Amino acid sequence: MSTTTLDTPAGSGGTASAPDRQGTLSDPERLQRAMASFVLDFGATAALYMESCVHCGQCAEACHYYVQTGDPKYTPIWKIEPFKQAYKRQIGPFSAFYRLFHLKRPVTTDELGKWQELIYDSCTLCGRCTLVCPMGIDIPSLVAAARHGMEAAGLTPHDLWEPTDRAEREGSPLGATRQVLKERIAWLADENSVKIPLDLEQADILVTISSVEIMKYPQAIVALARIMNHVRASWTFRSDGYEATNFSMLSGDKKGQRNATMLLINAALAVQAKIVILPECGHAYQAFRWTGANIYGKPLPFRALHISEFLAEEIRANRLTLKSDPRSMTFHDPCQVARRGGVFEAPRVIFRALGAQLHEMSSTPAANWCCGGGGGVVTIHRADSLRHRVFHLKMQQVEDTGADILVSSCSNCRLTFDDGQAFFHWDKTAHSLLELVADNLAERH
Repeated sequence: MSTTTLDTPAGSGGTASAPDRQGTLSDPERLQRAMASFVLDFGATAALYMESCVHCGQCAEACHYYVQTGDPKYTPIWKIEPFKQAYKRQIGPFSAFYRLFHLKRPVTTDELGKWQELIYDSCTLCGRCTLVCPMGIDIPSLVAAARHGMEAAGLTPHDLWEPTDRAEREGSPLGATRQVLKERIAWLADENSVKIPLDLEQADILVTISSVEIMKYPQAIVALARIMNHVRASWTFRSDGYEATNFSMLSGDKKGQRNATMLLINAALAVQAKIVILPECGHAYQAFRWTGANIYGKPLPFRALHISEFLAEEIRANRLTLKSDPRSMTFHDPCQVARRGGVFEAPRVIFRALGAQLHEMSSTPAANWCCGGGGGVVTIHRADSLRHRVFHLKMQQVEDTGADILVSSCSNCRLTFDDGQAFFHWDKTAHSLLELVADNLAERH
């Protein structure tokens, strides 16, 4: 058991108050664009959610930001107040009443700027608040809708806007362009003596990747190739559709989100794929698996699986056989894959196949604490002190298991854990579930 001290360092507080701005729009223009975007998202579902809140406050105790600070401004439902305020005043059932008696003031640009921290810096879209809401309000979906208006108004945190802009210009938020992908795959294939197909004209499986894996965790590509070759799959990467991390979804850029999603869909159609495998990236799974069909306008003509789902299916079909690895492990369920995506059992199928001693964290997998880096938060440097503060919940949860090895199936979570490990001088390293499987492949006969 580790003896790591989990005291919060001095200076761990909130984020900077000055909002970031893009472009040279005047305040009235920014406000007009935000309101126009808000109105587009005031559909029946959003209206039902906003009319259903009974102000019970249960979502506060589910939010790692509120729990760690005690500050009521971090209550999840409060984070969409400008969005809700605009709805109540503009098109809600009592909007005329609200306007006549000035019960809801018009939203101002200054107000939107002040809310930038709450909508972006202090919400990972983890969905834990929705889990406890007695009315079933999907608060993350409302926060995402509010981000649409903020992006339209040019009020996105610059640290999040910049990789979004780069992704639209270069095809990758971290500069992992097509050429970089080709060079990296060629190098990894040669260095590790593994076949990594790229740009095949036809394959049953299209495999996607995240920029974080290409640039920081390239062994994930090697691990994936070894597993796919082990199960003798017909598979390929495609340089015209490989980047699964959808930063536009995180920033609120609806057009960019659509373009990024269609690149993957078109690549899958080009190779006549039956399956698209999404990488160890929670938001990639959320962006493609659960919104891809909406963007495409009809059911996707292929299956979309998180890599852990694919591995579990191959284990169940006896095509993927593993050596025993009985070490003491614990698993961090990524919010967007597990709580938001429903993928709970697949990783545990893998741990059972490994014969691992799995020490579950204190809460159920569905109620697992977020790592604190999702929703684009890990990219927003002004939010670092607050993010480190809430990371304590995750550290303590891991420590309480007494497990020797920490595993996750999300590279963004892994990046957040690496940052927390370095900042707190923690003795736990987050390992990739994908790489763990590749390291324990049994010989095929």
